[in-house]
Amino acid sequence: MADKRDYYEVLGVSKGAGDDEIKKAFRQSAKKYHPDLHPGDKECEEKFKEVNEAYEVLSDSDKRARYDQFGHAGVDPNYGAGAGGGSPFGGGIDLDDIFSSFFGGFGGRRQGRANAAQRGGDVEASVTITFSESAKGCKKSITYTSVASCDECHGTGAAAGSQAKTCSACGGSGRVTINQRSPFGVIQTQRSCDACGGTGKIIDNPCRKCSGSGRQRKTRTVDVTIPAGIKDQQILNIGGHGNAGYNGGPAGDLHVYVNVRSHSLFERRGDDVWCDLYITISQAALGAEVVVPTLDGDVKYNIHEGTQSNDVFKLKGRGFPHLGGRGRGDQFVRVIVEVPKGLSGKQKELVRGLEKALSDKNYPKRKSFFDKLKKNKE
Repeated sequence: MADKRDYYEVLGVSKGAGDDEIKKAFRQSAKKYHPDLHPGDKECEEKFKEVNEAYEVLSDSDKRARYDQFGHAGVDPNYGAGAGGGSPFGGGIDLDDIFSSFFGGFGGRRQGRANAAQRGGDVEASVTITFSESAKGCKKSITYTSVASCDECHGTGAAAGSQAKTCSACGGSGRVTINQRSPFGVIQTQRSCDACGGTGKIIDNPCRKCSGSGRQRKTRTVDVTIPAGIKDQQILNIGGHGNAGYNGGPAGDLHVYVNVRSHSLFERRGDDVWCDLYITISQAALGAEVVVPTLDGDVKYNIHEGTQSNDVFKLKGRGFPHLGGRGRGDQFVRVIVEVPKGLSGKQKELVRGLEKALSDKNYPKRKSFFDKLKKNKE
């Protein structure tokens, strides 16, 4: 355990960091070290695992409290229970009893019957996709770290060829009843069984791979279908791919944060797409057929005569698909009339000749502006 880095140090946050700060730090670090961005880089792969492990603990109030008090030994499933099935601290100490005594309990897995089936915790991962992939949908392989049943003992905690025994002290319930005399009579209380550490089972020959815990941390890969129309920072929930459950309980879920790269031409606003289209002075003045880029490829569009800079036209149904619904958004195209630069002497003469041939009626907005200016001076 000594070779593990402090989880707060791994995420780059202080010990008093709030949930939002921890989540933000995790997402930044996971994105930085994600295997998809560093194929074949073993160091980044290990750091990615380390970041996921740290977040799994610090994002869970129960695990974080245990970690703050006991360090890695309080939260690592591989820090084994030993032959007696007790806690990693020996002497029959039950961490759930400690926390219940001091803090009233955190909703941990041993509330109620200690050996009852409990759902596993959720885990988080992130994936980065292109702007086009967010519009059309895609499939991605997601690599993440979670706690799974030990593949050596299949979650029993007992070595191959042996099996756990029902604890005779508690009859397999994991709890024992204590009778205490008081001035008011005999008071009955229940606490975790010292003999089995609250598991209800005794393991005489623990599995070497998981040290009797029945659980181990694994790096897993799952193929995820990302739907068309997904937005940046949205979360996909993959059921049953989180941490393994306890005592036969279901696994938790995998939450995948989707990061969408920006595009050099397009900007997303809701389910609509915006882009700029540059045209020449002659195209703006005379009208022209132009080529407009869209999410589905280039399309032709007729610019009307007298088009002005910053005029906007709409291409209906050329935006993003409505996620979870029918139809699509629209594409809005903002026209930018580009004034030519670097004119030759002959070109300048032609422009001056054109300007002389034009009158105020050819510039209605300019004429209106100067008329208003003149009135304001009167």
